[in-house]
Amino acid sequence: MPISIDSALGVHAQALIIRGRRAEVLAANMANADTPNYKAKDIDFKTALSQASSGAGSVALATTNPSHLSISTSAGQGDSVLYRTPSAPSLDGNTVDTQIEQAEFTDNAVRYEASLSFVGQKIKGLLSAIRGD
Repeated sequence: MPISIDSALGVHAQALIIRGRRAEVLAANMANADTPNYKAKDIDFKTALSQASSGAGSVALATTNPSHLSISTSAGQGDSVLYRTPSAPSLDGNTVDTQIEQAEFTDNAVRYEASLSFVGQKIKGLLSAIRGD
């Protein structure tokens, strides 16, 4: 019975991609904490993961020649980027709260490490099965 690496790793491989993208978004928020009229963004992880799992966010590329390779790309991660509702917006229109951003970034980093650990354990289990241990 053939097994694909995607099915073997489960949802954790997709979670790593989304968590990595979320870290970029949160870091951009912190970098723009003093930028006038900058609106803080965040990724709705639950929505992004469900889109990635269902394949709803995949987009097929248009081919103009029959010899072109067909490739699909995941667009679901960008679709779930939302603006954060400010608790106390500043006078210059910036909605970044550095304490919230730091807390969210730390939480995301811990969850990224957990998903990375799960993927590592899955790979160790696959290697063990291949070797027959």
